[in-house]
Formats: sequence, C-alpha cells, structure tokens
Amino acid sequence: MLRFLYAVLLGTVGAGIVHIAVLLLLPVVSERDAWSRLSQAGDLYTVTPLYGAAADRRILRSADPLFQAVACRFDLANGLTHIRGVGRLPYWSVSIYDRTGRNVYSFNDRSTTKGALDLVVLTPAQMIEVRKDLPEAYAESVFVEADIGEGIVVVRGFVPDASWAPAISRELAGAVCTAE
Repeated sequence: MLRFLYAVLLGTVGAGIVHIAVLLLLPVVSERDAWSRLSQAGDLYTVTPLYGAAADRRILRSADPLFQAVACRFDLANGLTHIRGVGRLPYWSVSIYDRTGRNVYSFNDRSTTKGALDLVVLTPAQMIEVRKDLPEAYAESVFVEADIGEGIVVVRGFVPDASWAPAISRELAGAVCTAE
C-alpha cells in the first residue's frame, strides 16, 4: 500500500511540473502562430512563399516535400479579396483559414471551370452586394462566402519531380492577391 501511495504522489508531482512548464511556455509558443509569422514576412495581400525553394525557412516547415505553397493574409473589412493566377500546374489546391488557423474552405483545380485559380473571398453581406450586379471580372470566379474578418489563403502546388520545381515556384509566385 505504501508503494502505491508513493507512486500516486510521484505521479501527481510529475504532472504538476509538466503543467507548470506548459503554462510558462504558452506565451512563447502562442506568438509563433501562422498569422504572426506571415505578418513578419509581409503585409496584408502580399503573396508569401511558405515552403519550397523561395521560402524563408522560418515561416513554415513542409510536411510534404512534393508540394510548394504560397500564402496571402487578408482582411475582409477592407472589401472582398480576389486571388488569381497560377497557370497550368499538374495539381493545385487552395485552403482558406481564419486568423486562428481553423480551416474554413478548401478546393482544388478540379473544382474550377478551366483549371485556373480565380477565387473571391467575401462575407455574406458582401456577397449580397456582388450578386446585385455581378462584375464581368468575376464571371469564372469561385466564390467563398466566409463569415470571418481576417484570414489566410494558402495555395499549394504539386511538384511531381525535381525538374518541375522551378516552374511550380514561378507559377505560385505569380499569384495575385488583392482587396477590391
């Protein structure tokens, strides 16, 4: 019985030490989220390489070496966000995240009419205004109605082998992110 009480006491003390260490590390870790890292790399509506040949390694480490990616931070208070570009790639995908990193919407090149990236992110109120008189520039766009204030659009391109890497980097770097 004494050994059991000793094990419980030791486990409780160990758990307390771990919890205190986590609490003390929380401010350090919370300042390194995706939003803050991207804000250090560029302003809103700036297309920033996340990983790949042109990326600053401090922004994000790639979990998959067969993909390169760029990101654009946006604020829907400035108006709707229009992302376009990315020519012919073997495969590309887009994910939209809110400021906290929660995935709001995802799609890929198979979801578009011509395989070209043309995306408009807007709030429900902005969507009502756009539907009243749809501009010709948005005729082929994919509309993402997101009830968020600020967010991040991430565009990923598939790199089938090393010979594709320069072309993929060039196409992703050519993506344009604007507030309209």
